[in-house]
Amino acid sequence: MTVHHPTAPEAAHEVPAHEVPAHEAPAHEVPAPVRMYEMLYSSLVSQLILAVAELGVADAIGDEVRHVDDIAERTGTHPASLYRGLRALASVGVFTEVEPETFGLTPLAATLRSDVPGSMRDLARYVGLPERQQSFGALAHTLRTGRPAFDHVHGSDFWTYIAAHPERGDLFNRAMASMSVMVNSSVLDIYDLSDARRLVDVGGGHGQLLGALLQRYPQLTGVVYDLPRVVPEARTVLADLGVAERAECVGGDFLLSVPEGADTYVLSWTLHDWDDEDAVTILRNIRRALGDSGRLIVIDEVLPEGDTPHFGKFEDIVMLSLLTGQVRTEAQFAALFEKAGFRHVETLPTRSPTSLVVAVPV
Repeated sequence: MTVHHPTAPEAAHEVPAHEVPAHEAPAHEVPAPVRMYEMLYSSLVSQLILAVAELGVADAIGDEVRHVDDIAERTGTHPASLYRGLRALASVGVFTEVEPETFGLTPLAATLRSDVPGSMRDLARYVGLPERQQSFGALAHTLRTGRPAFDHVHGSDFWTYIAAHPERGDLFNRAMASMSVMVNSSVLDIYDLSDARRLVDVGGGHGQLLGALLQRYPQLTGVVYDLPRVVPEARTVLADLGVAERAECVGGDFLLSVPEGADTYVLSWTLHDWDDEDAVTILRNIRRALGDSGRLIVIDEVLPEGDTPHFGKFEDIVMLSLLTGQVRTEAQFAALFEKAGFRHVETLPTRSPTSLVVAVPV
């Protein structure tokens, strides 16, 4: 957002905003009130993205360049209002106004299409759920009490609510599958599993990670382990990937047990959902199933210390608001491993916000 706050006393003698937009000026030259004003309104970028994802605007544009009237007709929206939304998003690189009132997709906008590899539309639609948005609006409750805002607003914990609302649960699982595709592409190239023979993906969701690993390593067999209501989707995904004959889909509860008989166990984008007590329980169940040899691979965000920027520091606020989990530092992972009978071996950063953390039994 380009703005020059008219009431900011520090800004009284600055160059007019239309000549030097605040977001383009060096940080030390932008008055603090102006930067705060922009930060307060920055959530509108996210809200607009959520809105156009829900409306299917990227699908309506597709590979073409379309006038806003055409896009509005295809999406059932108000042309003038849609134009103002697309104009705002185009100013931050989501969509592009190639001619007056005529828009095309940018690489960012293309991720909101439903029909592209790595589509983020389901993730955007999940992020935009009113239940989530209402919880973030009650973050002050969480900061006061240390308890999830979701429970406070909805009278139920997140997992119970999802189980009671299957359509929400289905969207959640599709959103996590979208995240899995993004994460998978960044981790497959940095760690060699050519010596693995059998792998269990604990909390493996719809099976995208296991499927990608089985495609890459023909010697490998594997198990997707998740809740009984989730694994039927995994069977379909693995069959579509052509690896179903080397895969099993097992339903269960990883807080109680995990399948035995593998030399490699993976927890991808899962451990941050749980508090330390439950995380240690999950890890101990894996340790029991693994025996005294093999390895555990945790794919998750690993927070840097201090003021270093990292997306995970805001993902941690999602955990704080919706669940009882947290995004952890390397030292916190190592402490969990030690309590569960593992030893931390290494942490490998990836191109995504996640890292690959390796531990072995002790």
